[in-house]
Amino acid sequence: MSVSLTIPENVKIILKALNSAGHEAYIVGGCVRDAILGRTPGDWDITTSAMPEEVKALFRRTVDTGIKHGTVTVLIGGEGYEVTTYRIDGEYEDGRHPKQVTFTRSLSEDLLRRDFTINAMAYHPGTGLVDLFGGKEDLDARIIRAVGVPDDRFDEDALRILRAVRFSAQLDFGIEPATMKSIADHAENLRLISAERIRVELTKTLISDHPEKFMTFHETGITSVLFPEFDQMLAMPQENPWHCCDVGRHTMKVVCGVPADTVLRWTALLHDVGKLWTKTIDEEGKAHFYGHAKRSAEFAEGFLRDLKFDNHTIDMVCLFTRHHDAWFDGSDKVTRKVISRVGKENFPALLMIARADAMAKSDFAKAQLLPKYDTVAEGFRRIIAADQCTSLKELAVNGGDLIKAGIKPGKEMGELLQSLLTHVIDVPEDNVKEVLLELALSGRS
Repeated sequence: MSVSLTIPENVKIILKALNSAGHEAYIVGGCVRDAILGRTPGDWDITTSAMPEEVKALFRRTVDTGIKHGTVTVLIGGEGYEVTTYRIDGEYEDGRHPKQVTFTRSLSEDLLRRDFTINAMAYHPGTGLVDLFGGKEDLDARIIRAVGVPDDRFDEDALRILRAVRFSAQLDFGIEPATMKSIADHAENLRLISAERIRVELTKTLISDHPEKFMTFHETGITSVLFPEFDQMLAMPQENPWHCCDVGRHTMKVVCGVPADTVLRWTALLHDVGKLWTKTIDEEGKAHFYGHAKRSAEFAEGFLRDLKFDNHTIDMVCLFTRHHDAWFDGSDKVTRKVISRVGKENFPALLMIARADAMAKSDFAKAQLLPKYDTVAEGFRRIIAADQCTSLKELAVNGGDLIKAGIKPGKEMGELLQSLLTHVIDVPEDNVKEVLLELALSGRS
């Protein structure tokens, strides 16, 4: 097939060294796919007929990164390139990993074990594109299609179920019907996959350019296994003037309305899940969700911890989720109070989430909320420009100052400092050491 790809010089050096020693060698997989699409590949993977020890003998610096599966990393100029021997995967016993692999001298056997046609192409600058399964045609048609029989591919490795949706979101491709059906048929197998692997694929889908593809997880039954609360959100109407759709579809609008950032997208996904446990209907038939933000944050903490997220991400998602519906009246005083809860460094992101939340509501809600958020943003700029105090570290006095003034350390001192902060948030011009010490000593704080 007549395809010409631009590949890095270091990759050419590796290919040439392998070829000169009598071995076949090609770039393979995602780098071929991305290069054809005009994208810059993150990694350049090479597949070869050479055995691992033969690869190691050809290059001065190598690392045995996956030697039992045939992978050797070749180091050139400070960069690492994975070189993997053609292989045939043995029986998959755990729905994720082959029990053993067999090295082969056949490129076609190696390509047959790969997941999707668009990832099963190989390329050599001398011989061109090797495309045995119609990957280039599927790229042109913008289709995700399993190599060979879809059931076989998903039986081998259940993680491919999530990868199919993730590629669909990253590339804005559709999923071929037989592949889609097989995904739905094998969704239960995701229980075999580690939380870390699930976290990575869900996150990559959420922070893609097309996070709306997350709905595919629902359409194929994946959420019923990994996140059943999302299915419940889609089934929960919001019968009040502030909303125009159910909780789930509102949620997806918010996800699509915030930037492609891990914390922001996960916050958007989880910000209203607490409505599942807080919904009430008043005598007029209107729905209320009192306390849902706190309940959402509680759920988010457990859910993200189960997915093995790092503590910082968990803390930030919970912070934003807990305060996403913070009440503002447009005054700088109330804005300072909210800033004191989330921090100045986090407030712009919170306001971003609040705007996206408003944009996903009814026209009535937009008319009420968006002008107010504009006013709040202006107030925030004034607060920053005036360097107004919103935290203990910005307070003009500290514990040492109070001790020098004769106040004994202990729990009461902490309460006193917090009281002084509350006062300064209300009256920012009083954040002066002498004024605060007088307040502290007089008990007027």
